[in-house]
Order: sequence, then C-alpha cells, then structure tokens
Amino acid sequence: MYAVGIDSGTQGTKALIVDFKGKVRGRGYAPHRSIPNLKPGESEQDPRVWVEALQKALAAALTESKVNPRKIMSLGVSGQQHGFVPLDKSGRSVRPAKLWNDTSTIAETEFIIEKLGGKKSFIQKLGINLAVGFTASKILWLKRAEPRQFERVKTILLPHNYLNFWLTGKAAMEYGDASGTGLMDIRRRVWHREAAAAIDPGLEAKLPPLRHPAEPLGHIKKQIASRLGMANVLISSGGGDNMMGAIGTGNVIPGVCTASLGTSGTVYSYFKRPFVDPEGEIAAFCDSTGGWLPLLCTMNVTNTTEYFKSMHGLSNQELETLASRAPAGAEGLIFLPFLDGERVPVLPFSSGVLFGLDKRTFNAAHMARAVMEGTILNLGYGFSRMRSLGLKPSEIRATGGGAKSRLWLQIMADVFQAPVVTLAEQEAAAYGAALQSIWAYENEKGQGAGIADIVAERVKTAKTTVEPEKKNRALYDSLQDRFNSVWKALTEEFKDHRRIES
Repeated sequence: MYAVGIDSGTQGTKALIVDFKGKVRGRGYAPHRSIPNLKPGESEQDPRVWVEALQKALAAALTESKVNPRKIMSLGVSGQQHGFVPLDKSGRSVRPAKLWNDTSTIAETEFIIEKLGGKKSFIQKLGINLAVGFTASKILWLKRAEPRQFERVKTILLPHNYLNFWLTGKAAMEYGDASGTGLMDIRRRVWHREAAAAIDPGLEAKLPPLRHPAEPLGHIKKQIASRLGMANVLISSGGGDNMMGAIGTGNVIPGVCTASLGTSGTVYSYFKRPFVDPEGEIAAFCDSTGGWLPLLCTMNVTNTTEYFKSMHGLSNQELETLASRAPAGAEGLIFLPFLDGERVPVLPFSSGVLFGLDKRTFNAAHMARAVMEGTILNLGYGFSRMRSLGLKPSEIRATGGGAKSRLWLQIMADVFQAPVVTLAEQEAAAYGAALQSIWAYENEKGQGAGIADIVAERVKTAKTTVEPEKKNRALYDSLQDRFNSVWKALTEEFKDHRRIES
C-alpha cells in the first residue's frame, strides 16, 4: 500500500510516493507561474496553476516509483499558508489568489486591528497577532478594491483547501492552516465572530466549517480518480506547509523543535496546550495533529550568504571553509542580517549592519563567520522568547539549505544550547502530508494508530548529532546580549535611514 504527499508551495509543487512503512518510492516536481506585472508588494497566482502542477508532479513521481496508481490508498496536501482563494457559487475562483508574501494590505491589517481594539486587544481575543500576510486583510482588500468581485464570493479557502476541494468537492478547513487566517480563536479553535464582522457582516457565512485534523476530508471524486489512474483514495485534512513540516520532521511531541534554514528562517515546536505570546512576536498557530504550534519566523538566513557568496565568487563549501578560518564569535564582529527588513524582532524598515570592524576583523573570513552567526543570533532572540514562554527544547531538527552546512549547525547548537540533528528525508512538508494521510487511513480502518507512533516509526534522523560545545556557551551568551543591544540601539536610526532613502 502507498500514500501520496503533495506540497504546493510558492515556486512549485512537489509530490512524493511513500509506502506505508515510510520509504519514499518516487518524487516529482512541477513549477508554478505567478501573475506578472503586478504593483509593488503584490503577489498572486491563478489557483488552476496549482491543479495543473499537482497532476504533473504526481505523474512524474508515479513514473519514477513504478507504483501502480490503484495501490495508492491515501493522499495528503500541504500548502503555502495565509493565501486567499475566493470562490463563487459554482466553485470557481472569482480572481487570482493573493499569496502569503503579498504585502499590499498594510492599511487593511491596521484597520482590522484597530476595529478590534488595538494590537493587545486583538491578541487577547484571538490568541494571535495579525500579520500583514495573513488572510483576513486580503479579504478586506478585495471588499475595498474589487467590491463587485467580493459580492460574488460564496466560499473562502486557503491554497491547500482549494486542492482538497478539487480532489473531493468538499470545502473545509482544519485547525492548523485556519489558525493563520487571523480569523480564528486559536484557544477555542472556532471562527471568531467579531473578527469576521470587522471585515464584513456576512463574512462568517463564507468561511467553511472547521474540522479536527484527524478527520479525513473524504474520498477522491471518481472522475478525478479516473483521470489520475487511481481507485478510492482517502484524502486527509492536509494542512499548511509549516504544520506538515512539523509532522514530517517528527515534531509532534513536546520538546522536539524544527528549525528551517532557508531564505527565511523558522523555528517551531509542538505544544499540548494553547501557546500565546502576549507581545505577538511568536505566532500562536495550531498544528495539524490536534495540538498547537508556536512559530518564530525571521526574514533573513540564506539570502545573506547568497549575497556574500556572489560578492566573493564562492561556493557553499568555500564559504564554510572561509568562515571556519575565523574563531567562534568572530572576535566580536556582529552582523545584523536585516537585508529584507525583519519580522522578529519587529523591524520592517531595518537594514543590514556590520558592527565591530577593526584591524583584526576587517577581512573576508571574519565577515563570513559573522554573517553566518548573525542569522542564528537573530533566530536566537526569538528562540529565547519562546523559552521564556514555556518552550523546553530537547532537540533541534534542522531542515532547509542551511542545514547542509556543518558549521551552521554547530553555530545553532552553540547559540540555542541544544543538540541539532538533520533528517533522512529533507522534503519535510510533502513527507508530513503523506504521513498524515496514513494516519487518517489507519484510523478509518479502525487500527487506531496515533500520529506520534506513526511518526516515530517512520521519520528517521541522520546519524550525526551536533552537540553544543561547552567552551562556547559563555561566548555566545555574551554575543547574543550584544546582538540584541545593537539592534535595539539602532531602531530609530533604521527609521531615519528609510526616510533618507525615500
């Protein structure tokens, strides 16, 4: 028996064919097309592109696996979070979907927050802060900018829900992805009526029913199954890419943390009870197993090293070799990696800074080391906040491009003061979607397997564990304090610099 895991991301769709023991048998990929020539800050895609890419990626994975499609029992979908897919009464999208990285709705975000009494009040009511990229502000944008299209909207979905709708004909949201809309009370896991009404009195009626992620959505439509060569495949609830990534990295029990080192950086961990940051810096999501998933997100990780590599003509290995020539802590040279502004700490108008240049540190090796350390110290600020709010990390499971660097993993272990491991399967979101679907299938068959048991048996870590070096603890504690002190001291300067630029 086999399961399918689909990860529909921003750039494209990945598909995995996974046997029920957890081994990946085939892989496929198909790129996405975005809407061109949009205004600054806008990011949109036609949802039909996702359907097309799903079919192509799945076909490629099946070809590689040589698996008979009729032996596929279950399928799960992971999708980019926070998108906005407005459907009419016929189930067609009334316009292209606004994506998670669409930042054209700042005014709408501020309006909704103020309508609910300000930031503190919003967090108290919903348990989560409203970020610009969340779905709620996109809905209000449509009402203001395209009122005729808004009037046509019958149902509002997120990207992964839309693919589930195409597969089954059923519109629903599970708790995990829904918690990133800015419309759900994450403590009680219900739609927040006041938040919905702040956008439109009739909005709540357009929101689909909420479901526990353990509940499968249903079986694939016969015509879709026939087109894909499949039989009666069970479709699980699926979830957002971070929620599926948590399952795919084994992050379904307290203490296990996932750290993704990509263009941006994320750190998240499973909690049995609601996790709420009163300041709103740590996103208080639900997960896609029935628990909660507090998540830290920073905007700058591998983007900084890509710029540095390009400037010096370096490969990844050459960068690591160069940075290794400088001692831990780069002799006090600090890099604030805010090249794209920053989400945590909340510094949207910030920029990058090298602090501490002198005769010893004004060289490529020290700068390379400082750039790599700066990205982790940036995550370290939010990670410390997560700890102060109850996180007790036992292990960090690293994914993303940065996780291929042994030096980066060592810096993370030293700054976070926790062991770091990598994973045998790096496509965590697609793999997590497949495992969630196996969970749904076995539950439907009355086997009653728990998600923690399913994950423990199938998610494999690499053999090497990177332990924190005791000799570096005091050094990095001091460097973290200095890093925090520098960005706090420059907060007003960042704002003034942006005014000069404009």
